Parts: sequence; structure tokens; C-alpha cells
Amino acid sequence: MTGETLPTPPIWMMRQAGRYLPEYKATRAQAGDFLSLCYNPDLAAEVTLQPIRRYRFDAAILFADILLVPQALGADLWFVTGEGPRLSTITTAEDFAKLKPADAIHDHLAPVYETVKILARELPDQTTLIGFAGAPWTVATYMIAGQGTPDQGPAHALKAENRAVFDALIDRITEASIAYLSMQISAGAEVVKLFDSWAGSLQDADFVEYSIKPMQRITAALKALHPDTPVIAFPRGAGTRYAGAHAATGADCIAVDDGVTAEWAAANLQTGGCVQGNLKSSHMVSGGADLVSETRRIVKAFSQGPHIFNLGHGITPDADPENVQLMIDTIRNGG
Repeated sequence: MTGETLPTPPIWMMRQAGRYLPEYKATRAQAGDFLSLCYNPDLAAEVTLQPIRRYRFDAAILFADILLVPQALGADLWFVTGEGPRLSTITTAEDFAKLKPADAIHDHLAPVYETVKILARELPDQTTLIGFAGAPWTVATYMIAGQGTPDQGPAHALKAENRAVFDALIDRITEASIAYLSMQISAGAEVVKLFDSWAGSLQDADFVEYSIKPMQRITAALKALHPDTPVIAFPRGAGTRYAGAHAATGADCIAVDDGVTAEWAAANLQTGGCVQGNLKSSHMVSGGADLVSETRRIVKAFSQGPHIFNLGHGITPDADPENVQLMIDTIRNGG
């Protein structure tokens, strides 16, 4: 994150604390349900620490969920077993008027800040603590549809049919994200990351207006408040639009999915600064020689500039924990 080119890149994984680990499953069972786990600082800290103990990753990412911010703003949030999150929807001016102001989120999110404080105390000194939030477009897609959707269609429809409400929602989420991430940093987060998981569905000018610009606004505000805290931006699915993302967002590091090759990203993105990525998460399931060769290829492709080794997307529940160790050994010890 300081722009150094290191002989062995630092390593962490998106969703590294999660359902692929037996110890996570045991802790979640202890919590009772997913949201109870998110809001229990001791247990949330425990699942954040579990992959650090097992793998000695170079960074820990706070265990939470991007939809805690909508809940803090006043949306109803619940999880349906086997189906995922559900929220009350924001599709009209009347719906939007019921939301809380951005500066009213902190009481609801106080358990998250406490988790960060615990982690800041308990993590090894050499392990970086990463906080995060969902980027405004991605969070808005859930708030408008009330759930995840294949094509983010309801959000695109509201954007076309009632731009005033859509813009107001993006603005409110942006303000809340600044407040949320600033408090995470004050509590001890050393780096923060913005996840725009559905950026790729935005076309043409909308990609700049609703993915890049809100991330730029959040980054600029955080830099004004916490000038020494690096920011990672992840406009997932950007394709060739990753080019120039450092300058466009102001972020110190750009996370890259597996939709572009490491060689392309090295030539077109890494010239602007640190990159993070981009091994296909399916290799954590299949393992074997392909995992080793792809890991080596990515390390080599990014070896001439600053690089954080990561997956191109979050690790999946069907991943084999042994394959994670194989990836780490390949990077650190030559396989």
C-alpha cells in the first residue's frame, strides 16, 4: 500500500473469514444467525482472527456485511436461509423520506466499531487490519430491489424512471459510507476498502457517475480526515474500464477481478499504482497443478510493480482449506 514493489507480495483473500472454514461454522452456530454474528464484537473478532491463525495472512479484513449500513439508515434487514439477504425497499420519495440522516448511523453500528477495537488490540503487529464498506451503487441495488438480483434491473429501472430519488439514495449512502469508514479508521482500521460488486452492470456515463464518482467522493473525504490511511477501490466487472482507475477514484490500490488478465492489468492499470488480485476463486475449489501455475503466473505478471495477492472475487463456501495453504506456499516458498 506504500507503493513498494516487494519480492514476495503480501497476501489476503476476500471473504477469508467464512463458510469454507470449519472453525467459522462452529462460531456462527454459537452466534445463532448471521446478523447476530456481525453484531457480536467478540465473535466477529474471533472469526476475523481465525484465518490469521490458520494461514498467517498479511492482512485481516473486518468481519461484517455491506448491508449493515442500510439497516443503520433504517431499512429492515433479514436473511433467508439458503437464499440470502432481504431488505425493505426504497423505490419512492416517501420510502426515502423514512431513512435516517447519515450522521445517525453510529449508535446502530457501535458493535462494529467495537469489533475493530478488539482486532486492533489482538492482531499481530505485522498484520494489517482492513475495514470496508459497500460502494454506493452496489448498496443501492440491494436497497431498491430488496434483495440481490441477477442484473440489478430494479436499480437500473429506478435510475431511469425517478432519477431524483435514485440520486438522493446514492448521495445518502455516500455520506453514510464516509461516516462509517471514518469511524472504522478511528477505531483502528489501517486500510479501508470499497466493494462495488455490481459496478460492471453500469454502462457508459453511468459507470463514471454512479461507480467511480461516489468512490472518488468517499476517498477524498477520508483522505481529508485520515490522510495516512490507504484506500482500496474495487469496481468489479469494470473490464477495460479499470484503466486509469487510480487517478479517477483517488484510491491507493485498485482491486481487480478475474475478468481481465494479470498481464493486461500490469500493462494498463499497475502503471498507476498498486493492484490487488486476481486469481479465480474457483482454483480454491479445484486446487492442483492449475492453482500452482496460475498463482505463479499472476505473481510474475505483477512482479514489476506494487501488488497485493488476492482472489478476483470472494472465496466460496465449497473451497478446500488445503488449497488456500497451497496458494500461500506457492507464493511464499515457490510451491
